[in-house]
Order: sequence, then C-alpha cells, then structure tokens
Amino acid sequence: MTKVTLSLDDGTTVSGLLDVPAAPRAIFVFAHGAGAGMAHPFMTAFASKLAVLDIATLRYQFPYMERGSKRPDTPKVAHAAVRAAVARAQVELPDAPIFAGGKSFGGRMTSQAQADAALPGVSGLVFVGFPLHRAGKPATDRADHLARVHVPMLFLSGTRDELAQLHLLEPVVRSLGARATLSLYDEADHSFHVPAKSGRNDAQVRQQMADDTANWIAGIAERKAS
Repeated sequence: MTKVTLSLDDGTTVSGLLDVPAAPRAIFVFAHGAGAGMAHPFMTAFASKLAVLDIATLRYQFPYMERGSKRPDTPKVAHAAVRAAVARAQVELPDAPIFAGGKSFGGRMTSQAQADAALPGVSGLVFVGFPLHRAGKPATDRADHLARVHVPMLFLSGTRDELAQLHLLEPVVRSLGARATLSLYDEADHSFHVPAKSGRNDAQVRQQMADDTANWIAGIAERKAS
C-alpha cells in the first residue's frame, strides 16, 4: 500500500491510499462514507479483499474528512475530489480499466459527478450501500440523477439497509435497465453487518461482496476490450 497526495483544482490537497496487486485487472477509485474516512476498517477490509482478486484500489479522503470536520463537503467540493482521484488513478495505472464509486455518501457523490459530466476513462460505477434516503424517511429522489449516468452500475445492498428500503431500491434499479445490476446480501444492514442468526458473519459477507464486485468488473472490462 502506498500513501499518495491528491490535488484538487482549487489547490486543496487530500490524502489517498493506493493498493496495487502484482497483476491488476482494473482499479477501483473508492470513496468513503459520510461518517468515517478512507482508513475505516470496512474500507480497509474491502480494499484488501479486492487486491487478492487482482483489483487495485485508490481510497481517498474528502476535504472535510481531511480537516477532521464532521460536516460533509458541498456536492461541488466532493465532486472535485472524485475527479481528482479518478485523474490520479489514470496516472498510476494508465493501462487498467477504471471503476469508481464508494461507500454510501462516497458512492452518491461519485454518481452525481458522473451524471453532471462523465468522469474521463471510467468504465462503470460501484455503489457499496447506495444511500437512497435518510433513515426513517423513505423516498427515491436521491436516485433521480442516476438516469443521467450512462455507464454500467453495480449496487451492493443489504436486505436490512435502513437507508435503502428494498421495496424502493429494486424499482429504481429496474428503471435503469440493463446498465444496472443489484447484488443483495441477506440480513445485512447499511454497514453490511449481519446478525448471528443469519448463519454468516461480517467477514463472509464482505468476501461475497468482493467476489461479486471483482466478477462484475471483469465482465465489464472484457466487454469493453472485445
């Protein structure tokens, strides 16, 4: 793993962590959630599992997290960080297919950036728990911009996700047509934690998520190469 520094257009710098396996098939630009940064145990574990599957990752901080603030950046600032990270991934692995997305807030900011103006070189987006609505306030307006995303999208979601009730998420994904794929994890919540009664533990869920992500990325990359 290598520490890197990313520069935004306004001169702001943020930290990043680059994890490149020996023979990377692709690189995933992986943004963190609203309440925890790039070194959160979930982020670290997921990146490590992807590395074993030959998927490189570039994790990075949003500026507010870099400053130690609890208040997330405005979309404009967050989108600039997404673009800086994607640009750095192109420099680090110029021959590898690029995918982008993130955990919760990070995935939503990535999709908004892509909807506003396509991220150069990005072949697809991966949402690790797309935050469709606030807890206890079911709605789908946060997904409206996804209609303007024209690259393949993978949604990883727990069936107990309190920020993406399944009866709302499934129609949203269906409305996006063939470019959207939904992978569900039984009994998992928004943090992809599962209760003991599920018969699985969190590590097993994360492994399945990593397998699903790597397989989906490989499929998209192969189609683009053919």
